[in-house]
Amino acid sequence: EVQLVESGGGLVQPGGSLRLSCAASGFIFSNYAMNWVRQAPGKGPEWVSSINIPGDSTTYKNSVRGRFTISRDNAKNTLYLQMNNLKPDDTAVYYCRAVGLREYWGQGTQVTVSS
Repeated sequence: EVQLVESGGGLVQPGGSLRLSCAASGFIFSNYAMNWVRQAPGKGPEWVSSINIPGDSTTYKNSVRGRFTISRDNAKNTLYLQMNNLKPDDTAVYYCRAVGLREYWGQGTQVTVSS
C-alpha cells in the first residue's frame, strides 16, 4: 500500500519556524521527484517547492524562496520542508506529492501562522 504521511505542522507565531516531514512507503521513493503543495482556506492548491530525485536540484515559489528549504533523505524515504520566518499567508494545509511513473499524495498537515 502506497503511503505518504506528513507530520510537523502546527500553530506558530509570525516569524517562527516549523519543519515538515513526509514519510514514504509502498513505492520506490528514490525513483520519484517530490513536491510540496499547499492549500489555503477557500483557495485552490498551490505548488510550493520541488526537489529532484538525487536531491541536488530544488525550485521554489517566489514568495517562499529564501525562507523555505526542501530536502530529502532517500535512505530514510523521507521528504522535508524547513520553513523559517513564517508569515500569516503561509497558513495552509501542506501536502507532499510524489511525481514519477505515477503520482501520489499525502493526507496533509495543517500549518497555522497566527499571533
